[in-house]
Amino acid sequence: MADAYPKVAQMKTVEALRQRLEELGLDLPVDPEILTAQQDSPLGQPLEIGGFQVGNRWCIHPMEGWDANTDGTPSEHTLRRWRNFGISGAKLIWGGEAAAVQPDGRANPNQTMAMPRTRDGLAALREELVGAHREHFDTTDDLLIGLQLTHSGRFCRPEGKHFAPRIAYHHPLLDAKFGIDSADDSVVWTDDDLERLIDNFVVAASVAHEVGYQFVDVKACHGYLLHEFLSARTRPGRFGGDLEGRTRVLRTIIQRIHDEIPGLMVGVRISLFDFPPYKTSREVGEPMDYRSLLPYRFGFGANPDNPLEIDLHEPLQLLQMLQDLGVVTVNLSCGSPYYNPHIQRPAIFPPSDGYQPPEDPLVGVARQIHTVRQCKQAFPDLPMVGTGYTYLQDYLPHVAQAVLRARWVDSIGIGRMTLSYPTMPADCLQHGQLQRKRVCRTFSDCTTAPRGGLVSGCYPLDEYYKELPEYDQLKEIKKQIKT
Repeated sequence: MADAYPKVAQMKTVEALRQRLEELGLDLPVDPEILTAQQDSPLGQPLEIGGFQVGNRWCIHPMEGWDANTDGTPSEHTLRRWRNFGISGAKLIWGGEAAAVQPDGRANPNQTMAMPRTRDGLAALREELVGAHREHFDTTDDLLIGLQLTHSGRFCRPEGKHFAPRIAYHHPLLDAKFGIDSADDSVVWTDDDLERLIDNFVVAASVAHEVGYQFVDVKACHGYLLHEFLSARTRPGRFGGDLEGRTRVLRTIIQRIHDEIPGLMVGVRISLFDFPPYKTSREVGEPMDYRSLLPYRFGFGANPDNPLEIDLHEPLQLLQMLQDLGVVTVNLSCGSPYYNPHIQRPAIFPPSDGYQPPEDPLVGVARQIHTVRQCKQAFPDLPMVGTGYTYLQDYLPHVAQAVLRARWVDSIGIGRMTLSYPTMPADCLQHGQLQRKRVCRTFSDCTTAPRGGLVSGCYPLDEYYKELPEYDQLKEIKKQIKT
């Protein structure tokens, strides 16, 4: 339960956090204070990506806002989030938005789309961000902006609350968890359909390039389609089986973007490891029973003999493939918010479709940081963005500075934190202190709201969302969950 672990918000000093890390046996470096750019903060150092000099080491992760217009163009909610990205002070905007490359690939009916008919909307998002950044900071010459391209695969909901899945293969546990008939092959992609999907990724990348995005992220994380293909061992044909086959869709998209849009850089966000799905409940989280499936063939980066353990053999092979293909940077995450959120988004308070944390969330933070550290040691010349830092809350900058200095990672990515406290990067680099009342406390409302079909945002801490009618609807949803 949430009360089972001491909350970071109650740790009043760096020493208190260090003591808790020691109690848990976790090796994480923690700086004693937040350094400003003038004090040579590691967060203020430039980073070269694909020959471009990024102005600092802060990165904004891509979002799914559930707040675009139904035609895939940005609404005022979407534009406001991008203005906030612009005033954040971060110089690397990783995708900004998870943009679907075709209508059936949306995770919700209000997801941004990347296609020729949304060109003006994508341009408006970028212009909003750049304009806000220019107003608040000296230059945009060191600002690197990408657009994340995606298909939601198993988690498509293009028309409403109900899933309309398009899956890579039948996964025995995920099919059972999300009500997919394991005998229904009509929801499985054909090879011909995949060829058309690849075309749409390339078209989307071309549109992004035309309106000024410097790179695209070909999304392969969090249980969405290209991530699911990484574990498609049971899929027959050229897009499944061995690692060569399971990565073919991803590699083909990247190669074609390089061949057909030579001025556009490519990044990839990856789930490095993926535990079995967990049961949805209000109790402490437990994995679905996978014992009859051993050796476990349905995960990526998981030990087949014990899929609750990480095995980086294949993920490191994939990183080598991506580096050989000319991918300029990778953003390293894990798991999925839909079926094992505690490893992907460590939090003390679960989302509505989650479960109580089965471990102190600091364990999940350290797990991600150390996994990325191993990848960085293996590929020292490939710029890497780390994930999973938000649960550190008041001490996020203290740990971020320390791991950058130790060269465990190259850039620190923040997602949820940007919703509650968009100017955290600027406050750190300019003032060396945080506005504590704005720090994300991982209440998970930004996930619970969209699970209920509502606009995603920080309802507890952002007054903008408290004034929306969705605020009362969210309170009702949470009340129903409790009862």
